[in-house]
Amino acid sequence: MLVWSVAVLAFASPAGAQVDSTLAQEGIYDRPFIGSVSNTAIGGYIEGNTNYFVEDGITEGFSMELRRFNIFMYSSISRRVRFLSELEFEHGTEEIALETALVDFQISPALVLRAGIILPPIGYLNQNHDSPKWDFVDRPLVTTGVIPSTLSEVGAGVYGKGVSDGVMLSYDLYLTNGISDAVVGNDLGRTDIPSGKSEEQFEEDNNGSPAISGRFGLRRPGFGEVGLSYYGGYYNSYLFEGVEVDERRWLGITAFDFGASVGRFDVRGELAYATIDVPSGMSEIFGDRQWGGHVDIIAPVWKPALSGYDNATVSLGLRLEKVDYNRGTFLSTGLSIRDDVTAVVPSVSFRPTQGTVFRANYRYHWTHDFVGNPTVRTAGFQVGFATYF
Repeated sequence: MLVWSVAVLAFASPAGAQVDSTLAQEGIYDRPFIGSVSNTAIGGYIEGNTNYFVEDGITEGFSMELRRFNIFMYSSISRRVRFLSELEFEHGTEEIALETALVDFQISPALVLRAGIILPPIGYLNQNHDSPKWDFVDRPLVTTGVIPSTLSEVGAGVYGKGVSDGVMLSYDLYLTNGISDAVVGNDLGRTDIPSGKSEEQFEEDNNGSPAISGRFGLRRPGFGEVGLSYYGGYYNSYLFEGVEVDERRWLGITAFDFGASVGRFDVRGELAYATIDVPSGMSEIFGDRQWGGHVDIIAPVWKPALSGYDNATVSLGLRLEKVDYNRGTFLSTGLSIRDDVTAVVPSVSFRPTQGTVFRANYRYHWTHDFVGNPTVRTAGFQVGFATYF
């Protein structure tokens, strides 16, 4: 009901606060290093933070991490062709990944061809994952547990936008290699969609059947945007040397995202529901349905007068979120299967400029496991920074 009310407000009531006028679709190009000075540009962002958590009275103490160092490269090759890439160094050099490497060919604003390593348009964050855009240190649970952000896949497709009766419409549609068997065949002992991401999928599809993804968005200037998206495909290796050796198992994720300004509050959120075809007899342990959602509420509370900074802003925020990794009931008892996390995250952030944020979060989690053990309570502080360069 909360999500529906916010979506209605986004299109039915005027907002006093400034709203981001960029479509979710344009997130990868909404970066300050891309300008008109040169045909080619290099930029990126850096993100670091501290962590101190206590779980049921036990703590591992204080730690610091340089979570991400990402490098962007952009080139306007010609009037209709442009190139963009993103190379990510995570936790120092523990993980190095080419998250984006794509070429766009614009036939018209309503029809743009795209190919390369792309970000499937599932939800909002996957295409808008840059840390300096967010006032919270961690990404929402639903965007990392149900939607496996950041999800990068090799593929091709089309996207475009247009205006009708003052409302901007956008669409994205792609075919990609999809994800792998590790959705079920992983070390976690449960269905885990993020485990299905595989570097081998950048070279070859594991089953020769592409995944399909798409998003349809509506934005009313000055109010907000809503989007409905879908990602689906066969995830298991059902072919061996051209012969079907297993049933085809489909994975589908449906997501709804919204962003709006209501009075002085900026509100953003996502809901996602996933269905996974798991082998027969395993659906209780390896969940065949997952869902999650979050709502972020941000309000600017102070604009300090700092020399050289005309728009410095201090904001307060609150995130409410939940993710359920196994929605269903036990056949033997009829009781609900519990494998879920609920979290509340208040925040304070300071932005000397729009592209730089210093933030402090307090996280509180309630975790229920599959076997029904008592609730695990986790609480902790995170202080961090993120900036474009």
